[in-house]
Amino acid sequence: MNAAAQAATDPDVQVITHPLVQHKLTLLRQKDLSTSSFRRLLHEISVLMAYEVTREMPTHLVEIETPLTKMMSPVIDGKKTCFVVVMRAGSGFLDGMLEVVPGARVGHIGLYRDPKTLGAVEYYFKMPHGMDERDAIVLDPMLATGNSAVAAVDRLKEARPKSIRFVCLLAAPEGIANMRRHHADVPIITAAIDERLNDHGYIVPGLGDAGDRLFGTK
Repeated sequence: MNAAAQAATDPDVQVITHPLVQHKLTLLRQKDLSTSSFRRLLHEISVLMAYEVTREMPTHLVEIETPLTKMMSPVIDGKKTCFVVVMRAGSGFLDGMLEVVPGARVGHIGLYRDPKTLGAVEYYFKMPHGMDERDAIVLDPMLATGNSAVAAVDRLKEARPKSIRFVCLLAAPEGIANMRRHHADVPIITAAIDERLNDHGYIVPGLGDAGDRLFGTK
């Protein structure tokens, strides 16, 4: 069993195999895609993934009145959900998630990857108040080496949220293994587990640098 297949058997790693997600991911991977098309597709995929990410979101009953009678009916508790964006590329995931859960709070962690060490360097951190009552969903399109993901969750755990999940578009087996070593309690949700990392720490076959493609900076 290769590393990607082994990672896919981990019960705490969920691969979203919905045909629409996979179709749009195929389009997103293509190297000649324009910046505007990349943004649009990433937004569309994030909306679709949000339905799976929120599948077990807590609900509570409220009283409503239909045209025929009163009843108790479930609504999601969006105010207790916090999307945590790992900047920059994670911002491309956020709008789609907020379309599905508009009441969610949003936190930001600014990290960049040192090109020499591939380690994560923090430059910004801001969370909503009351994180101890919130379920945190970390958003970062690429789980490559896993160094940024580990650093983001390390920092987030200092705020003591009720729960943490990590959501990415693509994952490499090396990144998954790194996350499992450091944060075995954090489930990973992704649209695909690719083959490996190259010598520069990029996912192969991957889609290139998600931040550069999202913002047109390369």
